Amino acid sequence: MVTALTARYIRTPSGYMGQIIEWPEVVTEGVDLEDCRSSLRDALEQMVQANKELGKEIPTEHALLEPMTIESP
Repeated sequence: MVTALTARYIRTPSGYMGQIIEWPEVVTEGVDLEDCRSSLRDALEQMVQANKELGKEIPTEHALLEPMTIESP
């Protein structure tokens, strides 16, 4: 089964932070975007494996993502 999840990347002073939106516990950091992306994929695969071993469900619900705009002073 293939499940589509959403990765979010935020630039930090030390590089990038990555997180899975639907599974916020899956979070990593990397020195650049590619490093962060690779670490996030590894962390996600490990979490999937751990949940399978524990008999837990893998989050598959999809959040409704919607851009919002605000006016900055």
